[in-house]
Amino acid sequence: MRDDDQEKPLAPAIKPPLPPLTVDEELSIELSKQHQGFRNRTICCGIITAVILIISVVMLVLGFTVLHVKNPKINMNSVTIIGLDRVNISNVNLTVVADVSVKNPNVAAFKFEKSNSSLLYHGKVVGVADIPAGIAKARRTMRLNVTVEVMVAEIARNQQFVSDLMAEMLPVESYTKIDGRVKILNIIKRHVSVTMNCSFSVNVTSREIVNQTCKKHVSI
Repeated sequence: MRDDDQEKPLAPAIKPPLPPLTVDEELSIELSKQHQGFRNRTICCGIITAVILIISVVMLVLGFTVLHVKNPKINMNSVTIIGLDRVNISNVNLTVVADVSVKNPNVAAFKFEKSNSSLLYHGKVVGVADIPAGIAKARRTMRLNVTVEVMVAEIARNQQFVSDLMAEMLPVESYTKIDGRVKILNIIKRHVSVTMNCSFSVNVTSREIVNQTCKKHVSI
């Protein structure tokens, strides 16, 4: 068989060149590309805006719940006077012990500084107690025993001491201030100042504490 009789492969078809684009067609393609890019940017901005909105809502909810700094509460549970049965003008061993509690309702610890509590008789300081620095754990109540050594001579020198003694009632006031800080997740830090003013009377005959009232104030 001759070579001429064998099948020869077909030559590839030559595509005719595309006609040049008109000005309107080029403008249409360019506008389509710009529209596609604008749509992509719009979708991207919409996603970012949604994420920011969700984060803002979550932070707002946390701000009003978990991350909200609540007021610590200070209470005077009881007052005990030691040495009242043997008190006299020369005796300076009269001691007042106050059972004080600091309640921390926050999700973070309340760290307070060293402070003091004063005892007053008719507006004059007759004793001061030091309150050591401490930490009230999150959502816990811390109990403190505040001990005041009373200056009996200062009470006896008061002009109203004799009349109070005859009435068998000694009016006493106490002033306590505790400064501290609440730090939540190292994000929210608040300085907290808690003050408590208490007034009560000491029954000289029964040696009991009566008519105790306390006013508290918290500033953040």
